[in-house]
Amino acid sequence: MTPSIVATREYKFFMDGEWRESRSGETIDIHSPYLPEVIGKVQAVSRVEVDEAIEAAHLAQIKWADKSLQERSAYLYKWADELVHMQDEIAETIMKEVGKTLADAKKEVVRTADFIRYTVGEAQHINGESMRGDNFPGGSKSKLAIVERVPLGVVLAISPFNYPVNLSAAKIAPALIAGNAVIFKPATQGALSGTKMIQALHKAGLPNGIINLITGRGSDIGDYLVEHPGINMISFTGGTKTGKNLAKKSAMVPLVMELGGKDPAIVREDADLYEAANHIISGAFSYSGQRCTAIKRVLVHENVADELVKQLRVEVENLTVGSPEDGNTVVPLIDTKSADFVEGLIKDAARQGAEVLTGNKREGNLIYPTLIDYVNTEMRIAWEEPFGPVLPIIRCTSDEEAVNIANKSEYGLQTSIFTRDINKAFALASKIETGSVQINGRSERGPDHFPFLGVKGSGMGVQGIRKSIDSMTREKVIVLNLS
Repeated sequence: MTPSIVATREYKFFMDGEWRESRSGETIDIHSPYLPEVIGKVQAVSRVEVDEAIEAAHLAQIKWADKSLQERSAYLYKWADELVHMQDEIAETIMKEVGKTLADAKKEVVRTADFIRYTVGEAQHINGESMRGDNFPGGSKSKLAIVERVPLGVVLAISPFNYPVNLSAAKIAPALIAGNAVIFKPATQGALSGTKMIQALHKAGLPNGIINLITGRGSDIGDYLVEHPGINMISFTGGTKTGKNLAKKSAMVPLVMELGGKDPAIVREDADLYEAANHIISGAFSYSGQRCTAIKRVLVHENVADELVKQLRVEVENLTVGSPEDGNTVVPLIDTKSADFVEGLIKDAARQGAEVLTGNKREGNLIYPTLIDYVNTEMRIAWEEPFGPVLPIIRCTSDEEAVNIANKSEYGLQTSIFTRDINKAFALASKIETGSVQINGRSERGPDHFPFLGVKGSGMGVQGIRKSIDSMTREKVIVLNLS
């Protein structure tokens, strides 16, 4: 009997208010990380179509910026409502495309709707200021400066695969509420989810040209987008290598980037080891560690290392492993290349004398949760970001050694410190070279209105709802001469 052939859905791109097929005639297959099938096709948009989208965005942005804040707010509120209405459909797409559990995918969609609503509320509390000329020595009473924030123009939003809806909206919503138009380039693996999100925005009735969805391989159109003279600001989330290349090519265009991390958990001798272990396991292994803020190494005082490792091992061996459709914590990695890289880090550590306590098993893209003890600073896994379910343990003789190892990293996103001594925690936090420090908690993104930033190879600029709006606007000064 001949098996039936199920047609793979082909998704269109979105430009100037219309869903279109690319004139290139080419599409890109989107493979599921856990299903042996192509789950969709997206358009391979040409450079000529990129030009057209950016031109449409500029024309539309002028009218969009003229709309009142309340008018723009109404569209974004409708977008949030549509996302909630479509949450089951979008969540299923996220699950199949990037391998998240359905529950986590739904949480992402609902969190995104909350983000959009909060963005509107935050924008409504941003006010300009006035400055009297005579406030400065020798100034003039006849001059009054009115300072306001105005949009930058067309924002290029480039999002990653791991939060294909939330981290996309975290760029798009602040840009739109501030009066910008947006060119949205999702990660290729994540483009189906991003398309669904734009379908929800289209249902909200947004004026034509304000949002334009461009799909295609970064190798084909990525640099072209970044270097395009019609782009006025870039918001990028992705790998550090790509981010450094983007920074070189973007020239004087304002740029905010969220890049990689090698977030350490520093466990002091006086820490509550039970609580520390729980936070570390959640921080390291949720969504198979495919998070920039995942805990990626443990720097533990040697006097309590044996006990902590014992607890961690028990917790790791109790993690559920397998398909996201069954609600497992550890799921297949996004692609074979990623799984190969993680496997290589584990093998390198083992060759150099590290002790693999549990895990180190692979089935396709699925890497079983792996705990590695006695890692030293000569091993790749002490420094390189795995983006997978592997946790190295580095034993330290003092707080100072832990801080030194933490700070030698090329990354500087977040650090967790576990201790019962709050004064010591703040003292150590002041020495850590990261954007954020979590005390007695796992490293993570959010709440979304908190400033979110990385230093060194982990990024530039600051995100978080208010900070994102600021980065997508500029100050403009109007001077009123009174006489």
